Amino acid sequence: MDASSTKRKAKTRQRSQSISVRAAEPTDAAAISAMIGSPGVFEGTLQMPFAAVASRVERYSKIDTNHLQLVAVSHDADKGEQIVGHAGLFSIHTSLRCAHVRGLGIVVAAQWQGKGIGKQLMTGLLDWADNWAGVLRVELTVFADNARAIALYQRHGFVQEGRLRAHALRDGQYQDTLLMGRLHPRPPALPKP
Repeated sequence: MDASSTKRKAKTRQRSQSISVRAAEPTDAAAISAMIGSPGVFEGTLQMPFAAVASRVERYSKIDTNHLQLVAVSHDADKGEQIVGHAGLFSIHTSLRCAHVRGLGIVVAAQWQGKGIGKQLMTGLLDWADNWAGVLRVELTVFADNARAIALYQRHGFVQEGRLRAHALRDGQYQDTLLMGRLHPRPPALPKP
């Protein structure tokens, strides 16, 4: 097969495949859980390998209007729809004094990493936080050696606020994580009288 034929096939494949971002539905919970527990994904999270899909289904099937869960869905002419990314903003404090804060979690299926899925999910999350939900602060932790994720967060306004030494066990070694935060870039103001 020559190079031009290979390029034509790749372009045809791209045309038959598209990505959309939408709100996660309770019926997506099993697919989200399976993706989170898959190799190439769980290692970047605090999830355990070999965890049953059912162990996370209840969490991802709950609807809470104070939270936002998004999924990235691949629409493939051959394979149909497949969830290839998940991201959420969650209340992490029970105190009303911290009602303006959300924690961020994001995962992308291994074979889809580096293809702009994280950017699409982050854009949706931060639009909701900044323009609709009154969120002033978003925070997250990320493994200190996850350069791709750190770069994504920095492009969206996150800054490193601290380093948690030996915070998580990964593949038999204690690893540092970074605490990153983002303040609303243009906090809402009262209208001028």
